[in-house]
Amino acid sequence: MTALLRQIAARVLLAATLLVAFAAGALAQDGPDFAAWDAVATRAEEAIESREVSEDVFESLRQELTDWRQVFQEARTRNEAAIDAVQAQIEALGPKPEEGEEPAETAEQREILNTRLNELRAPVQRAEVAFSRADALIAQIDRILRERQADRLLRIGPTPLNPVIWPRAVEALVEFFRHTAQDISANWNNPARIADFRQNLPKTVLLLTLALILTLRGRDWVERLVARLQDQGRTAERWLTGFVISLGQILLPVLGLLLLAVAGISTEMLGDRGDLLMATLPAAGFQFFAARWLGGRLFPRTETHEPLLSLDSAQRTEGRFHASILGLVLFLALPIRRIQDFVGWSPEIFNVLTFPLLVVAGLALLRLGQLLLRRAPPETEGSSEPEFRQRLVSLLSRITMGIAVLGPVLAAIGYFNAGEALVYPTISSLMLLSLIVVLQRLVDEVYILFSRNREGVREALTPVLAGFALAIVSIPLFALIWGARVTDLTELWNRFLAGFTVGETRISPTDFLTFVVVFIIGYAATRLLQSALRSSVLPKTQLDMGGQNAVASGIGYVGIFAAALIAITSAGLDLSALAYVAGALSVGIGFGLQNIVSNFVSGIILLIERPVATGDWIEVGGQMGFVRDISVRSTRIETFDRTDVIVPNADLISGTVTNWTRGNLVGRLIVPVGVAYGTDTRRVEKILQEVAEAQPMVLLNPPPYVYFKGFGADSLDFEVRAILRDINAILVVQTEMNHQITERFRDEGIEIPFAQRDIWLRNPETLRSAPPGPLAPAGPGAGDPQDPAAGAAQLHPDDLPGHDGEGEGDR
Repeated sequence: MTALLRQIAARVLLAATLLVAFAAGALAQDGPDFAAWDAVATRAEEAIESREVSEDVFESLRQELTDWRQVFQEARTRNEAAIDAVQAQIEALGPKPEEGEEPAETAEQREILNTRLNELRAPVQRAEVAFSRADALIAQIDRILRERQADRLLRIGPTPLNPVIWPRAVEALVEFFRHTAQDISANWNNPARIADFRQNLPKTVLLLTLALILTLRGRDWVERLVARLQDQGRTAERWLTGFVISLGQILLPVLGLLLLAVAGISTEMLGDRGDLLMATLPAAGFQFFAARWLGGRLFPRTETHEPLLSLDSAQRTEGRFHASILGLVLFLALPIRRIQDFVGWSPEIFNVLTFPLLVVAGLALLRLGQLLLRRAPPETEGSSEPEFRQRLVSLLSRITMGIAVLGPVLAAIGYFNAGEALVYPTISSLMLLSLIVVLQRLVDEVYILFSRNREGVREALTPVLAGFALAIVSIPLFALIWGARVTDLTELWNRFLAGFTVGETRISPTDFLTFVVVFIIGYAATRLLQSALRSSVLPKTQLDMGGQNAVASGIGYVGIFAAALIAITSAGLDLSALAYVAGALSVGIGFGLQNIVSNFVSGIILLIERPVATGDWIEVGGQMGFVRDISVRSTRIETFDRTDVIVPNADLISGTVTNWTRGNLVGRLIVPVGVAYGTDTRRVEKILQEVAEAQPMVLLNPPPYVYFKGFGADSLDFEVRAILRDINAILVVQTEMNHQITERFRDEGIEIPFAQRDIWLRNPETLRSAPPGPLAPAGPGAGDPQDPAAGAAQLHPDDLPGHDGEGEGDR
């Protein structure tokens, strides 16, 4: 009967598992269209093989491949639930017997489950293969695009220094503006356009007026307002307010250019070429005014707030001028590039027209590099800036000067693309670096605003971390500036999100963030629980302070361990994979971490057994003080000198420790007293007993005891032994008892003896200033070294150096 029930239960479980597996498999049937994928992959392989496809086509193919790869990435995990269910059923059947045959029913179930497992894994494996194929095709397209980009940079073209090309270049530029004027003239003679122009004239006039005001005067107004605000004093509030207002130096003129472009295009009188120039104005103007704004922040007119660079007024003026020149180069370069794309100028014409801009940009970069190099050499003495920042600025200035010379030279030789790829990205990189510096200053001022500590901002950790975050965020921007494609960055980001594999476990940034978030939540919950126990629960129990600290610390250790365990499992990490790490760590613990493990275990013993608790007065290893904290590895003792002594926990467990306050504060005080020989000892005993009993801290049960210790070399020795209700007051009580004993002995005429010594000198002739001569014996046996009387001769005053016979008495 039992076997029949087991068979029925097994069949029911198998049916349920197969039902789940088939349901998941049915949902998985709606998978990728592999026929459509094969067509896209074949087209991509043909384009890669031919290498004659344009870059736009390659980019389009790459986007399609990226979409398909994402589809296959999702398909790789679509049947996970069904596969896990079938695998769990197979594991429940157990392994096949090595000898003999397993029951037919079990073998049948195993065969059905294995067949279903293979059916579920088939689309996953097919998606794996398609994913790998798409990934490989994307990598090949990226390689082709990078090779083409490198070929363009290294391709030599017509030199702009060829005078034969100059007339044609000038003629091409003049022809463009002549055609623009012809378009305007033709539209002006068109009655329909004239009617539209007159209809839109009020709006156009208003837009032009606002545009001219904002473009010509807006920046000036904002600059004056900022200067007036910051001249009132140096505070974080004024700096931040001035910073926000100063952004108007970019926004107002760019808004004016935008209104000018809208007004010009709305007239419908400029033609295609005129509309092209108008549409270029806002973007070109943004680059120009952004460069001027950054120059104004790096090279300010006044020194009310500490400048970012240590330059004098003339150098800052020069820096602002060169920043404006670089902005003007960017302002002119963009329209020329747009005109070249519109008209289709030949490379030699384009090179001749843009070469002067490269030369001017190179000169401005060279002067800026020299300015920065003179400002912050690494060997500057007495500088308040960190050496790392000085070296970084020095290296940056040298690189800038090198590119300022190399870029125009390459363009002049004929490597025009390489020259442009050096000069313009350098300008953009300097602007981005300047923006990072300005934002770092913004972070510093915000920190000062909240902390009210301007002097400590350089040593604070928060601004440093913010600066590090700014540097990390700027890395993709620098990559884009220097020629990286957006697809390259997205590819790197996807690979970063995919993570890495450790054994059979894949760890991704998402898993890491999950681990960090869960652990932080668990850690915070543990600290809240500890705080609640210390403040609300434990004080209401019968535990002493040491026991309360032990309970709170133990809960903290358990909570942190549980938080780490939950965080690991929440991140999807397989704890069984950590067995190898644990094995390796055990070897390291056995050899190199014995003391650490010993101290850790001793700390646990201290918290559980509690031979020493927080607040106890202990003496260990020659150090005496109060226990202030017991951690996992060590115990902190505060000595009476108000210094902290860190004692390893193993010393407290294996060494000898004197705990003066363990269990209670009662302790014994011993006060030694000596009196002169001949004193009435009974009277001394009575006086000492009265003094001891008069102390408030001395317990009368048991009463104090006066102990006649014995006969010393100079005195009769007594000891007062008393029990104090608080041993922490031992020094106060002993001091007070000594005062009262001295007063009573003085009133009673009892003498407290002190040691007295007579000094006898051998060979007094050695104290003379002159070399000693032969001495006659002073008496019988005076020269005999064996005679004791020879060393007992007294020193006469005449024998002392500097005396002429007038003595002060014998010594």
